Amino acid sequence: MLLYIHIPFCDSKCFYCAFNSYTTKFKLKDDYMDALKKQLANNLKRHLINTNKKIETVFIGGGTPSTIKASSYKELFDLIKPYLIENAEITTEANPNSATLSWQQEMFDLGVNRISFGVQSFDEKKLKFLGRAHSSQSAIEAVNNAKKVGFKKINCDIIYGVVNDSFETLKKDFDIVKDLGINHISAYSLIIEENTKFFLDEKSLKKEKKSLKIDDEDLSYEIFDYLAKLGFKQYEIANFATSEEFESKHNYGYWKHREYLGVGAGAVACINNTREYSEKNIEKYIENPLSVEKEELSLEDIKAEKVLLGFRCKFGVEIELLNKNELKRAEDLITEKKLELKDNRIFNNNYLLADELALYILD
Repeated sequence: MLLYIHIPFCDSKCFYCAFNSYTTKFKLKDDYMDALKKQLANNLKRHLINTNKKIETVFIGGGTPSTIKASSYKELFDLIKPYLIENAEITTEANPNSATLSWQQEMFDLGVNRISFGVQSFDEKKLKFLGRAHSSQSAIEAVNNAKKVGFKKINCDIIYGVVNDSFETLKKDFDIVKDLGINHISAYSLIIEENTKFFLDEKSLKKEKKSLKIDDEDLSYEIFDYLAKLGFKQYEIANFATSEEFESKHNYGYWKHREYLGVGAGAVACINNTREYSEKNIEKYIENPLSVEKEELSLEDIKAEKVLLGFRCKFGVEIELLNKNELKRAEDLITEKKLELKDNRIFNNNYLLADELALYILD
């Protein structure tokens, strides 16, 4: 069982961000954390008490978890502690401008053992262009503070495919990550999503036949190859680690279609093939944190997700999952060496083709 905890507060809104986050509702922090506790306690009672299920990983995401003082998380940790497996992976996201040394130390003392920094770039101009609130130096200091505190598992988010990006400029970012001794990189290609500043800007630029995004598949391959040379092995389309020890076990759970709890405004849970969507509006969530919308997943829905996710990462797809016609199409791709069959699982070694291959098989 996985647990995701959503923190919807941010100091500033990045121009590309479509996540459920707020920059003007800090006065609701205490009420929000109280609501989180109610929902978490209810979910633990519903799904874990009197069962053999345990929480294997916890992920505190956002928004920006480091905008909430560390002491406010203590009661959440008290609630989940009885259900945690030994050496459970507990991750928090953090932004360099708010993840102070003392905040990181307090979170570490609570039990957090993995930290993920939303750096995106070490280039000052690019940070400003993206609407990031931190500087390159503050990002470096945040990472060094994490190492001082004792974090052994540190992730750094880097975004690419932004206008004016080049392989040479991105190499500088990855070289800094390597020099800092970071052992995990999440390298994401920019996506222009609705309800973002970039989306509005993009609409205007289209009239001039310009774009904020670079659609360059060759650039992605160059990045992947360079990260491999730096010692970062790709294990999912956007995730790279220096060894299996540092891969995100929480992400494993999603890719393997494991059950997960989700608490917080807009959080999603999936239990017994049923998805539960928490209220997205923060005021309504605080008013009734137990209100959820449910969606029953069909066997076909689950199969499609397993195939799509399996081809996007190193875990592959069980061959027994496919029907006769799907298996025939998969065999065609194996013959063409686009897929590989090993130990009754089908593996895709080119993650950029994952969606295309999955849709072909499931057609």
